Amino acid sequence: MEPGAGVARPTPRASATTRPFWDGCRRGVLLVQRCRACAAHTFTPQDFCRTCLSCDLDWVESGGEGVIVTYTTIWRPQTPAFEVPYVVAVVALTEGYEMLTNIVDSEPAEIQVGAKVHVAFRDVAPDVTLPCFTVVAS
Repeated sequence: MEPGAGVARPTPRASATTRPFWDGCRRGVLLVQRCRACAAHTFTPQDFCRTCLSCDLDWVESGGEGVIVTYTTIWRPQTPAFEVPYVVAVVALTEGYEMLTNIVDSEPAEIQVGAKVHVAFRDVAPDVTLPCFTVVAS
């Protein structure tokens, strides 16, 4: 049996707080919250700013550019729904926030800390699109 055959991939569920983020991903737009009081970006979606605790947050479009802060290559999946190898990384985006994500369309041996990346959306279920990242050729 092939990896993932007959096994549903676990997918995130939107809440009232996260719905704008997931709706943006479905449209191919990376959204992030920005505080109206201090202009800090907040990710993961929250009801308040992590910097100043204001509840006055807007959704703004992120440029989707960043660098890999750290990563790991998964060779043995937690569930058969995932094909290996796959790369899980923390990406620091230019707006000043970090995101846990997958690096796609790159060989694991070619991925390195400090590599520039760009968002690449992947449909993983009929109603779920994930923001993944690809390495930008230098």
